[in-house]
Formats: sequence, structure tokens, C-alpha cells
Amino acid sequence: MSSTSLRAKWLLPIDRPPIEDGWVEIAHGRVVSVGAGRAPSDAVDLGDAVLLPGLVNAHAHVELSWMHGRVPPAASMDEWIRAVVALRRGGVPGGRDAEVRAAREAATSMVAAGTALVGDVSNTLLTPALLSDAGLGGVVFHELLGFNEIDPVGAVRAAWSRVEEARGPLASHGVAPGAPQAPREPLSFSVVAHAPYSVSPALFAAIVARRGDAPLAIHLAESPEEVEFLHSGQGPIRRMLEDLGVWTGTWVVPRCDPVQYVANLGYVRPGTLAVHCVHVTDSGLDRLRRARAVIVTCPRSNLRVGAGAPRLAHFYASGISVAIGTDSLASAPSLSVFDELAEMRRLAPEIAAATLLESATRVGAEALGFRDFGTIRPGQRAVFAAVALPHAGLTDVEEYLVSGVPASAVRRVP
Repeated sequence: MSSTSLRAKWLLPIDRPPIEDGWVEIAHGRVVSVGAGRAPSDAVDLGDAVLLPGLVNAHAHVELSWMHGRVPPAASMDEWIRAVVALRRGGVPGGRDAEVRAAREAATSMVAAGTALVGDVSNTLLTPALLSDAGLGGVVFHELLGFNEIDPVGAVRAAWSRVEEARGPLASHGVAPGAPQAPREPLSFSVVAHAPYSVSPALFAAIVARRGDAPLAIHLAESPEEVEFLHSGQGPIRRMLEDLGVWTGTWVVPRCDPVQYVANLGYVRPGTLAVHCVHVTDSGLDRLRRARAVIVTCPRSNLRVGAGAPRLAHFYASGISVAIGTDSLASAPSLSVFDELAEMRRLAPEIAAATLLESATRVGAEALGFRDFGTIRPGQRAVFAAVALPHAGLTDVEEYLVSGVPASAVRRVP
């Protein structure tokens, strides 16, 4: 069996402590063996670097990449949504070509920042071929909105038809002739709801009734305005729905918190990705944990859209699984998971660096349904990130990786 090997000053398996002078043997895209000290004679020496599993960006909106720098920070969630809606209605400057180019560049930037898997939310299904061509695997969440959807069953049926069209051959669409292509990782699909305030109960039910094998995802408990709307049916969210012309007087105010609301609709189940959860209550957090859902936190985006800072330490202390997302370039300066880790370290210095790195790799991969990613051990897929160390004497590599890694120090391997 032909194989190749990589050696680095530090190997970070994730499910074990860092290994100094570590090496990994690879065959047919899988890890065969892991060791320390004397490496196989054919090992490629990465030098003073740390080799870790490819990172997982569990929540992104790659199709919004053309909005980079066009949406200012907002004081509240409804203000930010109004700005995004207005921008979208105005059309993409430069048209479809500019939209595709921005999304392609965003996907490429994620790979360059060490990302292997992405949970990409798409309303238009612009992105699947672009993600695949860039070498990204993961889940494309085809997101539906419809607060007053007339035919929810038909809307979900049509969404799955679009998914089947996009699922087809993801070979070379959107790639210039002769352009180098990264190794392809598996890409799956799910049809999901946007948020409690933008999807009708009937549309929720239709989505749940026809869910596929991939996980469900939802923006949940993101803002105080969302919480107010579900408790009272009033506030900025109500006014926004009226202004957008989608308010319906038939909607029954649930008078409960967001987690309880979507749980009552059957949407909280094992593996559901509850994205943001900045304003989740303790009881809501416990309900998610008991359901074996996963929180996907995106703190840089939360702060920019006026939602506030997530209670990161509280999340981890509760025992719920926590994955990491960057959200979009409309609400974050980059799609780098390393940049997100640095923000998490700033907000919650009490969380162990090893725990944060596990969220960025193994937990994120399992949340997206990929149990053969996220650790370096025999049988796992051999998709890694290599990070050059600033000096040979650095020993706390886990702390270094969560404290602000320069983009120039990172590369995906292979």
C-alpha cells in the first residue's frame, strides 16, 4: 500500500494532548498511523509548525459575500435586517458575475484559512458548485422564509427539487478552464427554516415532515427583539414584518421563549443546529442540551448586528455541544475560524484553549454529520491545517492557536 507521511514540530490530534515532534502516515486520503519522534523516512517535514485537523465553519452565508463592507454595524437586529433587505432589493453591483466572483473568492479564502467543512446557508443555491470546486465539504442548508406562506407543503417540495438540481454533478461549474482544483470533500444538503419570526408554523411543520438525513439548522434566540416578538407579538420585529408586507393577523402569539416555540413545532431534535443563541434562557439552554441539539456560536457577527455578546462560558458549563461559525461577510470581517477563535478567547478567557479548538474541529464536524473528520487518528480523513509557529521555543501551541493567528501563517494540507 503506497502511503505518504507528514511531520511537524507539533501534532494536535484534538482527542489527545499535543504531540511534540509528531508525524502522521496517510494512505488513500485516510490517516493510517500517528506517532512521535523518528518519522517515516519519506515524511514531508513541515518544520516549526502545528498540524491539526481541518477547521469547521459550522455557519456561514457564502452567497452574501458581495455585501462585504456594504452593511454598517447596527444598534439592533431589526435595523441590521432592514439594511440587508434594502441592499438585496437594490441588486448586486456588477450583477450575477460579481455575485459569483465574490462567493468564489470567499470559499477560496476559507480553504486558505485552514477550513475543511462548512455549514453554508443558501437561499438561492448559488454556492454548492463553488464550495465543491474550492475543496470544501459540509452541508448546504437551503433556507426558507415564509411568514405567511400560502402553500407550505408546495414550497418545501419545490425547495427539495432545487436541491436535487444542485446536487447533480458538482464537477467544474464556475471554475475557469485549466484552473487548479482542490481535493473534493463530500457535500450534503438540508432544507431548513430561517428563524422563528420569519417562518410560519405550517412551513415549519412541512420542513420537519420532509427533513433529510442532514441536520436541521435555524437562527435562534439571536436578539432581544426576537424574544419580545414571540412573547408579545409586538415590537420592532412586528413593525418590520408589517413594513415588508408579510405580516398576517392569523399568526397566534406563542407567548414563550424562542427555544420552547420551535420545540413545540417539532424543530428541536437531536443534531439541530441552533445558531447564535445570544439571548437563550437557562431553561431554553437546558431544553436544547436535553434534546442533543448543538449551539453554533458566531460572536463577531452577534456584536456587529447589535445582538450583543453570547454567554460562551455559560454554554460550555451547561454541557451542550458548541460549534463555531463566522456568519457572513455582511456581518463579519472575515470567514476565518481562527479569527472567530480569537474573539471567543477575548470574550471568555476562562474557557480552555483545547476546548475551543475541539469546537472548531471535532464538534463542528460531528454537528454537520461528518464523524470521520475533526481528529487525527487512524481511519479519519486526512484533511489538515498547518500553522507556522512564530518561534521554535513555543510550547503552548493550543493557546497560540486561539489567540490570533495571522492569516499568512495558515495553510490547508493537502
